[in-house]
Formats: sequence, C-alpha cells, structure tokens
Amino acid sequence: LPIEGTPYTARDIADTSSVCPWNPDMYGVDMTRPGAQEYYDGLFRMYASWGVDFIKMDDMSRPYDAHAPEIEAAAKAIARCGRPMVLSLSPGETPVPRGGHVRQHAQMWRISDDFWDDWGLLAAQFTRLENWNMWMGPGSWPDADMLPLGRLALGDRDTKFTPDEQATLMTLWSIARSPLIMGGDLRYLDAATLALLTNPEVLGVNQNSTANAPHFLEDGLKVWTARDERGFAIYLALFNLAPEAREVSVPLDRVGLVGSFVLRDLWERQDRGDVKGAVSAQLPGHGAKLYKLTPLV
Repeated sequence: LPIEGTPYTARDIADTSSVCPWNPDMYGVDMTRPGAQEYYDGLFRMYASWGVDFIKMDDMSRPYDAHAPEIEAAAKAIARCGRPMVLSLSPGETPVPRGGHVRQHAQMWRISDDFWDDWGLLAAQFTRLENWNMWMGPGSWPDADMLPLGRLALGDRDTKFTPDEQATLMTLWSIARSPLIMGGDLRYLDAATLALLTNPEVLGVNQNSTANAPHFLEDGLKVWTARDERGFAIYLALFNLAPEAREVSVPLDRVGLVGSFVLRDLWERQDRGDVKGAVSAQLPGHGAKLYKLTPLV
C-alpha cells in the first residue's frame, strides 16, 4: 500500500523482525527507512480528520528501547496533525528508568501487563504505582490498567474481587491518579458497581488532587496522602494488605501533618468528627479507607 505523499510503500518501511508476540498480523515500522515518518504523519492526519482524541498504541512499551523510535514518531505525528490527542502506550511493564522519555512523548503508559481480578496482581500494583509516582503529574499518567469490576469475560462471570478488594482497587487508582477505565460489561452493571464508579468525592481525588505520595510506615499497611486542588485539605488513604481485619492508628506527624482536622469518610460521604494526633480505623482484610482531613481554623 502507498504511503501518502511519498514514492514509498508499506513494504519499504516494514520491519519484518518486529512482530507482536500475541498478534502476529502486522509488522513494526523501521524508522531508519525513508517514508517511515511520513507513514505516521499520514496516519495521524487521517485520525485527526475523523475527530479522534485518544490513540492507544499496543505492543509499544516492551521491549521499550526497541519501540522508542516509533513512540517518538507517533508523538511527532500528533504534534503535526493539527489536533490534540492523548497518546496511550501499552502494554507494560514500562521500565521506570525510561520515565523521562515516555513522559516526554506520551500522556499515558501502562505500568504492568494486563490487570485482572486477582488479589496478587492488585497487591503488586502498589509497588508499581509507588515506583512511578515521581513521574505522575498533569499530562503524565502512569496507567495501572483497567478496572475489572462487575461482569467480566463478555458477561460470562462476575469479578473475583471481594467488595473490600473492589474498594481497595478504586481507592488506590484514585489516590495514585491512575486513569480510570472500566473493564466490565456495562450491559450487566449492578448498583454496587455503579456506586463504586460514580462516587463524586472519590472521583475528585483521582481527577483533582495534587502532591500525591506514598508513605512507608509498617508491613502490611499502605498509606498514601494527597492535597485537594486548593492545597488546603488533605486526603489520606489507608490499605490493609493482610487477609485479616486489623485496627490501625496512623500518627499524623508520620505523614507530615500537624494540628486538628475534621475527618470525612469519602466512601461513606459522611463526616466522622474531629481528629488530632492520629487517625484510627478498622480495616477489613484486603480493605481500604479514604478520608479527607480539613484543618480546623
């Protein structure tokens, strides 16, 4: 097939050694060949003419260095096409040392292989999101992958995550500001799943928080904090990675906070009174709490 505006064809730019291991129907592009950049330029001009806002490029993040020239070419083509687009790279695990490069050329990138409804996979995402946190910010979103909630496998089965694990999933993705992409079958959306996906106070953490940071206090307990968009109130996420319920007490000075606060439970959307010195909570096994602490003035 011809490459628009050039004397070259797809045969001239194909890298026949670059084959996607799970979908061998196509080849990569050899960016050293004449016509290679023009191929991407023409492709993205076409997408722009269609009104496309979001592009996901699969089989890009691993091995990263082998695909870096194509990632750069896609970013350059988007810049030239006349329409802003979000570029999402998949699948992971994108190597953390390449964070500077991927943030320069894409807006989203997967940090793991495909994520499914398995507690071991969810527990592993904590470390990945902690490692990638330094690269997260406006226009720069480490992507922990889809939310396998509700009915899965084209409606054949329910998620294997318990209700507490589902809350942990949504809380972690929100406080770490991972993109929220529903992976369940919307034809079978139940009330409990809908409530998980639409809690406005939790979504506000994902969409508008700043200064998001993990804290390392003790084994089995994961703690994240963030600021609200005004920088006034503080979000506090507590996670119990153990299968048994546990009572936790987090000294506020361990997460950089002093003073007295009004404590609000964002999942319950209820105020829980004033706190000073520490926040205590009963966490279910594999469960989470998400609070907003507003300073008393």
